[in-house]
Amino acid sequence: MTLALTLADFPLWFLRGFAVLFGLLWGSFLNVVIYRVPRGQSVVSPASRCTSCDTPIRPWNNLPVVSWVLLRGRSACCGKPISPRYVAVELIGGVLSLAVLELLILPLSQPTTSIERAGAIYVTSFALSLFLVSTAFVDLEHLVILPDRANVVAAVLGVGTASLRGGTYLDMLIGGAAGLALGFVINSVYRMLRGRSGFASGDSILLGVVGSWFGWQGALFGLFAGALQGTVIFILVSLLGGKIEEPEEVKKEREEILAEIQALPEEEREAALAEWRKEDELADASGDGMQAPLAFGPFIALSGLELLLFGETLRDAFIAWTAA
Repeated sequence: MTLALTLADFPLWFLRGFAVLFGLLWGSFLNVVIYRVPRGQSVVSPASRCTSCDTPIRPWNNLPVVSWVLLRGRSACCGKPISPRYVAVELIGGVLSLAVLELLILPLSQPTTSIERAGAIYVTSFALSLFLVSTAFVDLEHLVILPDRANVVAAVLGVGTASLRGGTYLDMLIGGAAGLALGFVINSVYRMLRGRSGFASGDSILLGVVGSWFGWQGALFGLFAGALQGTVIFILVSLLGGKIEEPEEVKKEREEILAEIQALPEEEREAALAEWRKEDELADASGDGMQAPLAFGPFIALSGLELLLFGETLRDAFIAWTAA
């Protein structure tokens, strides 16, 4: 007769150590996703390479956080600076993995919670965290979110694991549809009033993903909390004398596209410009100031992480506020 393992059978130092190391490793992989996916490259092959000189990175120079510190933030092959973003994303992976453990797993009834159930909650919750972090960084750099396939997988996972969060499949399906509908309505109204897109389709899709994990209330929270936090950041940047500008990668991509269009025969240029404007919602957006295209995805992603880690606290605070 075999005894089923429970969460209480594992010492806290082991669980915490595993969570941090596991999170750092996946944080390192997120850097691959963030760099390669927007460029249409495979995240599987080739192996990690220096982004400055394209030299393969040796395994001992690719240890999360440790290698960056030992190399003093410079590439071992060519000495070029390594963006602090790489170590930041690795640390975020470790911190989020530990946060999922501390806030979602350890509070479970340890003597009776099977390791299978605890593992399922941890893996799915951490997977959502990784998805949200990666799509936030991609949006910050390229003003796009992860490809549709990744969003579909995230949404299906949210609906399929509804019971782990005390919900039903129907709740999450309604939530996903509500998120998509919110973004569509906002963009339609804005386009009617201003004649251009005001809420990117990618943001609508991301709201749908959040809704598929936390129901229609989660979709609403993602929209309003994201807008509030985005507004606060915008005000702080303005007060500190900063400027809101589109990312350098977006400027570069736009310049390359325009150069290709200008190289076309004159009779083909107008058609090419029209096609580009049809495919790219931000094709005619101003590059800076109040008209600069803003990455709203990171704030939706932040709201999703807040719901994941502090959902019960936020719900209780909202109930107390409405009852006051």
